[in-house]
Amino acid sequence: MAVTVRVPAKVNVQLAVGAARPDGFHDLANVFLAVGLYDEVTVTPSPGGPSVTCEGTDAGQVPLDSTNLAVRAAEALAARHGITPDVHLHIAKDIPVAGGMAGGSADGAAALLACDTLWGTRAPREELLDICAELGSDVPFSLVGGAALGTGRGEKLRALETGGTFHWVFATAARGLSTPAVFREFDRLAEGRDIPEPVASEALLGALADGDPDALAAAVSNDLQPAALSLFPELAGTLAAGRGAGALAALVSGSGPTTAFLARDPESAAKVADSLGASGTCRAVRVASGPAEGATVVAA
Repeated sequence: MAVTVRVPAKVNVQLAVGAARPDGFHDLANVFLAVGLYDEVTVTPSPGGPSVTCEGTDAGQVPLDSTNLAVRAAEALAARHGITPDVHLHIAKDIPVAGGMAGGSADGAAALLACDTLWGTRAPREELLDICAELGSDVPFSLVGGAALGTGRGEKLRALETGGTFHWVFATAARGLSTPAVFREFDRLAEGRDIPEPVASEALLGALADGDPDALAAAVSNDLQPAALSLFPELAGTLAAGRGAGALAALVSGSGPTTAFLARDPESAAKVADSLGASGTCRAVRVASGPAEGATVVAA
């Protein structure tokens, strides 16, 4: 038997970051939107597992050892249910690696759902979300998809209403950025300043609920963007190119370095994508819309 789970990327339409906590994490008001760029994780029984292979976009950058979140997800579920994690995980990757779009987190969520299906553990949704939170701050959202507000370090989710489809263009960069490095740079840049408590923007939540791209464009924000630009100054040129091409809004996605551009409709998104592709400021350009469904079993 084999089980395949498809899981989406995400864009942070708001990422408000609080001061560093004693445990080193930061409290967040993190508004996630799942978008239609997908990884697929296929699990099959394999004595002596867990093991992992990967193909597709940036596959050479994906760890194939116990640090991979897909492997850790399989081990976590197996430990809770007294199962030996004799499974092989194959990742077909289309979400940018180290790009601020939760590609690794997506693989963890997909592997968790796939193993639950393969082993017939029938874990309640609450248990799956609890394991996701242990794996990482973005993993719970990868499981549920749609749109959600993440608080705490991003793992406590509240589903959000969306009143329409939002159209995006994503520009990938020539190299990745480490999320911990970006948070360290955020702390360095914030040194000596009072950091307010992170709060979700009511205007932004209203724009999502109304399906209004113009209102959403006026409200998007990312407190990690200055840190990402400090570590990767070339991203400023990509952001400027997207704005010049007619994007309603331009921002770094999460911790970067993927940059995200909101468009009014599919035709506008295609024009922005063409201009960005010709600008010489990015490695590749992708077009996607959201909200998208969370981790979903597509073959069993």
